[in-house]
Amino acid sequence: KQAMSIMESCVLDTFERLAREANNLCRMSKKGTMTSREIQSAVRLCLPGELSKHAVSEGCKAVMSYNESRPADGAGAAAADDADV
Repeated sequence: KQAMSIMESCVLDTFERLAREANNLCRMSKKGTMTSREIQSAVRLCLPGELSKHAVSEGCKAVMSYNESRPADGAGAAAADDADV
């Protein structure tokens, strides 16, 4: 039970750091929308070396899988373009 609590704290802390950094990047570029590009940059800035490379790789795979599962009817095409990393 205590181990799960520690893991939850670790995951929450990492999420908050990434979200804060991605938010800062959006503000600096004066964008109103946070895209996968800001998330990827935040991961590269917050996580060290090899860990960030693996995280970016897994994130790219997840975004590609998501885009492939979406219907290709043209609706939301701009959002799909933003999700390409």
